[in-house]
Amino acid sequence: MRPPGRRARLPLLLLALGAAGAAVAAQTGPAVHSLSGPWKLSNGNGSLSLSAAVPGCVHSALLRQGLVQDPYYRFNDLAYRWISLDNWTYSRIFKTPFKVSTWQKVNLVFEGVDTVAQVVVNNVTVGRTDNMFNRYSFDVSDVIKEVNAIEVHFLSAVWYAAKQNSSYPYRVPPDCTPPVQNGECHVNFIRKAQCSFSWDWGPSFPTQGIWKDVRIEAFNFYHLIYFSVTPRYVQSSQQWNLLIESDFDVVSSKPIPGYVTVHVPELQTEQTQAIEFHPGEGRIALLVKVNNSVALDTWWPRGHGNQTGYKMMTTFIIEGGYKIEKFSKVYFRTVELVQEPISGSPGLSFYFRINGVPIFMKGSNWIPADSFQDRVTSKTLQLLLQSVVDANMNALRVWGGGIYEQDEFYDICDELGIMIWQDFMFACALYPTDQSYLNSIRAEITHQVKRLKSHPSIILWSGNNENEIAIASNWFSIPSAVMGIYKKDYVTLYVENIREIVLAEDKSRPYITSSPTNGLKSAEEGWLALNPDDTHYGDIHYYNYLQDCWDWTSYPRTRFASEYGFQSWPSFSTLEKVSIEEDWSYNSNFSVYRQHSANGNDNMLKQANIHFKLPQGTDPLTNFKNTIYLTQIAQAQCIKLQTEFYRRSRSEIINGEGHTMGALYWQLNDIWPAPSWASLEYGGKWKMLHYFAQDFFAPLLPVAHEANDVLYIYSVSDLRSDYKVTLTVRLHHWSSLESACILAEQSAIAKAESAVPIYNESISDLLKRCTNCSRQSCVLTFYLEDEDKLSSSTNYHFLSSLKNAVGLKKPQLTASVSQEGDKFRLVLETTAIAPFVWLDAGNISGRFSNNGFLLAEKQKVIFFIPWEYTSVKELQESLSLTSLMDIS
Repeated sequence: MRPPGRRARLPLLLLALGAAGAAVAAQTGPAVHSLSGPWKLSNGNGSLSLSAAVPGCVHSALLRQGLVQDPYYRFNDLAYRWISLDNWTYSRIFKTPFKVSTWQKVNLVFEGVDTVAQVVVNNVTVGRTDNMFNRYSFDVSDVIKEVNAIEVHFLSAVWYAAKQNSSYPYRVPPDCTPPVQNGECHVNFIRKAQCSFSWDWGPSFPTQGIWKDVRIEAFNFYHLIYFSVTPRYVQSSQQWNLLIESDFDVVSSKPIPGYVTVHVPELQTEQTQAIEFHPGEGRIALLVKVNNSVALDTWWPRGHGNQTGYKMMTTFIIEGGYKIEKFSKVYFRTVELVQEPISGSPGLSFYFRINGVPIFMKGSNWIPADSFQDRVTSKTLQLLLQSVVDANMNALRVWGGGIYEQDEFYDICDELGIMIWQDFMFACALYPTDQSYLNSIRAEITHQVKRLKSHPSIILWSGNNENEIAIASNWFSIPSAVMGIYKKDYVTLYVENIREIVLAEDKSRPYITSSPTNGLKSAEEGWLALNPDDTHYGDIHYYNYLQDCWDWTSYPRTRFASEYGFQSWPSFSTLEKVSIEEDWSYNSNFSVYRQHSANGNDNMLKQANIHFKLPQGTDPLTNFKNTIYLTQIAQAQCIKLQTEFYRRSRSEIINGEGHTMGALYWQLNDIWPAPSWASLEYGGKWKMLHYFAQDFFAPLLPVAHEANDVLYIYSVSDLRSDYKVTLTVRLHHWSSLESACILAEQSAIAKAESAVPIYNESISDLLKRCTNCSRQSCVLTFYLEDEDKLSSSTNYHFLSSLKNAVGLKKPQLTASVSQEGDKFRLVLETTAIAPFVWLDAGNISGRFSNNGFLLAEKQKVIFFIPWEYTSVKELQESLSLTSLMDIS
């Protein structure tokens, strides 16, 4: 018996069609034959011939066959440049597993081709590709046989991009990557991952290959190409609707009647509607009203509620009984990008409201997890994205110089409650706008929006990364006399084409043209603001490596910080895998070569040297390890202070600036083992910054800063209710674990979804209240807790640079290890107060419950969560303990 729900009345014709369907139930879908698996691969002159896996790329094939070493090893990105400069051909023989004559149409479908290729089946060219991000379907009905030969002839992306550039009527900058990046030129002339020609954190590996699934699809009548479901909420009637859109390839020569039924069992909702298929490619849209009598749970970002989804079945049946069933999951949520006046401030707000609730976006920026996408496995994605939520993040920005991620990435984000700011794949460049390029772009954007719009995790489409500000700041030194050409191109691409497609395809989430941008203000100024980094509008990107990062007054009090960051080096255990002994010093050829940001290595040391003593030991390897450790401290401390500034600016307007509602630091993950802005190393190991993020993105957080010699402490809360808490403030002498002065144990209100001041006192007064305390000899700690064990982590505030600290001693740090279920319990003991205590498990995959902390007590319990099997013995042997005073 069907549960009660909403159901359309069916005409007699449709009932008859249903009966016909029962008679020919065998015709339930297309014949699909995957061509993934082993192929043959050869280079341009035929001197190399080898087996290659599809999906995959040339580099991976050569590596698997032992013809090259690990591309990430030492200087191999330069040594293997020849791979990208050659033209390669993928080929295979396959048998058609069905009788071709029984099907009206047979398509050869590529979900992803990287990038420029000619596709030949049985010596007939059936199509060409020029866009890594597009889906290609070629009609091979008249070509396919019982036994078939298929060849995919690739052109070098490097040579193709150069040729496109040389034939263009005017210069479209930038021409090449900076020399320090060891990259290639004119990447903006090819629709391919822009970072594949190199970036300031990544290598140059312009890959070639069939990087996604490829298959044969045979069908009669019609075939489903795209299917999406997006929720809509009508406020006036308090009614949820589901917009279900389906794109079909119809091969009939005349219209075909049929019907579609949508069933959401848990919501007791069912609706049937008559449809008609017309020859060619067409779309069927169905608006389903959800049963109002059933309680419905919405999808929420991490930390704000559950990520509830509902199973849905959609069935299409046409005349003759041909049937397609589509099983999917539907989520309900609303998203608004709120840009409205703020009392006491010029400009407009810029924040996201999910299900009517303002959400502070806490997170980072995602780049491709590998230069070779076939190496990005389910385990890779699960590990990296679990690390996002484990660090109290609720958002990622998928950056526009990489790729539109695989379906599983967005599925996991849906399940974990990670909001996605989705860039389209344009970054740090101007782009051509000739008709062939625009046609390719339009196909790309249409495909990606149709593919991805069902995901509740995606809350924003963004046209590009930094291209508006590139024009405003004239990054490419374009003469003013011709600047109008590039401004026109910008509007043509991101407004008249991309925006037009997005608005037509997806009205369920907002679109902005660029990041950073002034949003509505940029639109008012013809989509190109004079100053897209205006703190009174939109989002900003902010980097300054030469300032003292502890000086919070240097940071912009912005509406939304979508990029900011500082570099560090990855751990020695990560670097060791791709280097040799002669590389293990900070100024080695390897260390200089691996740094792709101009003056990056020097800038890290200059920043660290402001507040810490640099390693001065006699052993080069020890110095290298200590320098790595110090760069991670400096990075973590810098981004901690900057992020805490943004979080405490949430509820304030000062001099017309404030109401900050987002902090997405640059960057989350690494594409290879190298110095970068990442908080997760290549392979997923947590840097110190990622451990710090657990605290500075916590839902309840006390934050301190100084202004005019007065200490202020704020309560920052993402919680949905007010809480009465106790603030405890202590001073500790650097010289002793015993001595501590309690400066305050006072009640306060942690106001819901707000940042409010709860304590202030002059530095001179609080120092007087603790015997023998000076700025150099003492450190401040503080935390919040309530009667029901709701508590924050313990935060700290340094009263002076640690290189000027008085009384610090080198501690004796020990740890005893025992196993507790699926994790390991470590009991740490220290003989002295220890800043930035760092536990490292070497090559054992896993993370600690806490790391990089200030140890101000004799004993502390930490847990190690392994990502693969290990034992107490192995962990004890691999474990190392370091604190700041171990640097000499």
